[in-house]
Amino acid sequence: MKATEAKFLDFIKKSPQFVIPIYQRTYSWTERECKQLWDDIVRTGTDDAVSAHFVGSIVYIEKGLYQVTSQSPLLVIDGQQRLTTLSLLIAALANVLDTLPDGKREPVDGFSPRKLRNYYLINPEEEGERHFKLILSQTDRDSLIAVVGGNEWPQEVSRRITENYKLFESWITGYKNDLATICKGIAKLVVVDIALSRDQDNPQLIFESMNSTGRELTQADLIRNFILMGLEPSLQTLLYEKYWRPMELDFGQDAYGTHFDSFMRHYLTVKTGDIPRLDEVYDAFKSYARSPKVAAAGVEALVADIRVFARHFCAMALGAETDKELKYAFHDLRELKVDVAYPFLLELYHDYHNSALLKQEFLAAVRLIEAYVFRRAICSIPTNSLNKTFATAAKALKKDRYLESIQAYFLLLPSYRRFPNDEEFKREFQVRDLYNFPRRSYWLRRLENHGRKERVEVDEYTIEHILPQNESLSRPWKEALGPDWERIREAWLHTLGNLTLTRYNSEYSDRPFVEKRDMSGGFKESPLKLNKGLGVLAQWNEETIKERANTLSTQALTVWSAPQLDTDVLNAYRPRSESKSGYTIDDHPHLLNGTGRTLFEAFRKEVLALDPVITEEFLKLYVAYKAETNFVDVVPQAKRLRLTLNMHFPDIIDPRGMCNDVSNLGRWGNGDVEVRLTSLDELPYIMGLVRQAFERQMGNGGDS
Repeated sequence: MKATEAKFLDFIKKSPQFVIPIYQRTYSWTERECKQLWDDIVRTGTDDAVSAHFVGSIVYIEKGLYQVTSQSPLLVIDGQQRLTTLSLLIAALANVLDTLPDGKREPVDGFSPRKLRNYYLINPEEEGERHFKLILSQTDRDSLIAVVGGNEWPQEVSRRITENYKLFESWITGYKNDLATICKGIAKLVVVDIALSRDQDNPQLIFESMNSTGRELTQADLIRNFILMGLEPSLQTLLYEKYWRPMELDFGQDAYGTHFDSFMRHYLTVKTGDIPRLDEVYDAFKSYARSPKVAAAGVEALVADIRVFARHFCAMALGAETDKELKYAFHDLRELKVDVAYPFLLELYHDYHNSALLKQEFLAAVRLIEAYVFRRAICSIPTNSLNKTFATAAKALKKDRYLESIQAYFLLLPSYRRFPNDEEFKREFQVRDLYNFPRRSYWLRRLENHGRKERVEVDEYTIEHILPQNESLSRPWKEALGPDWERIREAWLHTLGNLTLTRYNSEYSDRPFVEKRDMSGGFKESPLKLNKGLGVLAQWNEETIKERANTLSTQALTVWSAPQLDTDVLNAYRPRSESKSGYTIDDHPHLLNGTGRTLFEAFRKEVLALDPVITEEFLKLYVAYKAETNFVDVVPQAKRLRLTLNMHFPDIIDPRGMCNDVSNLGRWGNGDVEVRLTSLDELPYIMGLVRQAFERQMGNGGDS
């Protein structure tokens, strides 16, 4: 590698041609980055005391494996965004100068329109692609050529190229009376010229280590470059055009930037069983790509597999599904914003795609996931556990009994992760504040359209409070509700029984119920299922609100239905109980009496009270407390209890510093955290530590 400082214009002038490799991302600078560059140029050109302004580095390598002539095109490893932006700026400057009178077309020596183009934008004696100093990839290529060479605009125009060119043209036009400042600023720009040697340098490692200015590379950018950068140009082109470019088109320009990183995270979760952090997706991908099985299959097999799963993701997450029933189901699931379900859904979709899962079973599974998530939201169960629930769901699949195994998995989830039963869901759905629920249009739409062949577009309606929101209720409303009208309004205003849909919200206003019922467009004439029955009611009060809530919540049990399996079938899926150890409390001498027994009885009472799912098992040398597995183990001692918490030591929150790291020590018990209980006074604090281990195991420790 050879690095030298150079004036940007000298660097461009002496270089024959820069080519952006096919694997590089498209041009992506926005107005914000362009404005920063423009302001730097103006500031530098205005201040004679500033001799130079550094704009970053340009890293490149010769395109051909063995070409050593000075005229060989240069492949840009890093610096595309700056090269492109400055080319747009110079092209805009040349075009504005063309509009000026003859005497003003060269405000600074060397900055005439002809010199700007012939030195920095084109190679005047070359033809074809060699005519241009900078060749971009994909749609950017033809758009930049149109700007620089005056060619016709391509059918598919690069939005960033055209928008930024027009920005520079407008800014330069605003400086028409002082273009010398702009020319001086451009002349002072400095880059670090970094030339790589194919024989001695690793472009990928250098690319990863660059800390360039401008827009930060996404995890997807890094992954694409990791896959393609080290390959022969012909193979790069093949893999890019056959697999990667179609993926980019499927996602679309905007969604590729916002969703592709998340997709790769879900893909890796499916493939490895581990959920990488969003900022560590690239590192996780490198580890996966270098694993023996994946490496042995080859790079094309890897890219082809990513392409297949990307199609699945676009169908589910970006609305690209063609099957009407599945499309609606995915839309409903997207409204619940449960991205953590996508790894599990990707696996299901892949089996559906390969005919290992029937369409109707796949649809039922999607609706089951939707019902699980929505019921839990209505019942105010924390969402933290969803991450673990869906990350481990694939392990429970029995693909010869696909849907049944999914149903059993959800029915057997414990405690925090439970699938709320009909009784719990119906009760909470009736009393929950659904007007201020984050997805109120979702539940109204689902209730209204369930079972309909002709769907009602809920977005065309507004939400109506039958009992008005107005705090100053009219006398007829107070009389209808009775002396407890304030309590009734407080309790039921925003709940299921009092909410509906209408296109006559402004007409209804705060009218009494009978007027809302009988007016033109009133409840009697409403075609909506949600308003069924309102037209025959004589009044609206607490009793009728409750009755309607009961009716709608009963319907909701069908809309968001829970899985149903016979007891015998479900029992077949229950984990087999571990063989009983045969040990009891009597096998622990320190627990027979004295301080050890007193501490133990108090401790076990508190632990078992944490959750009904917790079980106790006496083993030969310790006592285990389990939820899904051991979360705290107790080794009885004469005057204290030695507890082992099943957590990594860095994860424990221990303000008093009572815990010890035993990760590298031989101890009875599971986990890296040890703490001693020596008196009842310490028990409340110790239980706070134990609760951390329990909640982490149940997926409720914030690791979502």
